[in-house]
Amino acid sequence: MERFLFGVMYLYLYATYTTMKNYLLVILLLLCFLLGNAQDTQDGAVFDEKYLEDQFYLGLGFNFLLDRSEDVNQRSLSYNFQLGFIKDIPLNSRRNFGLGLGIGYATNSYYSNIGASEVGDIVVYEVLTSDQFKRSKLETHTVEFPLELRWRTSTLQSYKFWRIYAGAKLGYVFSGRSRLVTDEVRNGFSNPDIQDLQYGLTLSFGYNTWNIHAYYALNPLLKDGTVLDNNETIDLRVLRIGVIFYIL
Repeated sequence: MERFLFGVMYLYLYATYTTMKNYLLVILLLLCFLLGNAQDTQDGAVFDEKYLEDQFYLGLGFNFLLDRSEDVNQRSLSYNFQLGFIKDIPLNSRRNFGLGLGIGYATNSYYSNIGASEVGDIVVYEVLTSDQFKRSKLETHTVEFPLELRWRTSTLQSYKFWRIYAGAKLGYVFSGRSRLVTDEVRNGFSNPDIQDLQYGLTLSFGYNTWNIHAYYALNPLLKDGTVLDNNETIDLRVLRIGVIFYIL
């Protein structure tokens, strides 16, 4: 547990002072560190009849923007990083079927050709051509509350098993920003148009260490009534696909 917390703290401090490429590299290194530590713990563990599974999670994925208007395109790498704790609540005596209720943190980036700029007290959005900008993104930091219905083939003696976890996730965005980089300027500001509450359906499935994780947003990324400068509604929704690692 101490090694886990130390690793997460190191990732946060390092990411604050590094570029995005190095940030992703550090995430991958941390994944390897945590998985190795988790396997060492399992090899020497002695479980009793009250054993629990998959209480810590750590994931990395890609964000896809759905319901885009015709001229809106995704650009660059729209990434997701998440970690947290889920309380495992078995519902049967075999303890392979149950509920998971948790809390976690996630950061997401959404790169597109929608440029956002502040004009007085409002945010103006416009679709940019490739020669007008270098990079444009929305960035969020979120406290998340996952709820899962869990099924797995685990036993007291087996650490390698199949799992299917389906459920929902509620997120509160405590920090949301827009960033625009052109040849002339670098502009970033807190964006009030990002939805404070975001929620969607989740599905995780896999065998042993490697698991596929998917999230489908049920509400738009931006608040209702947010429009482009041509009055076309921005109704972007998120589909997230990646990998998730579970740790005892």
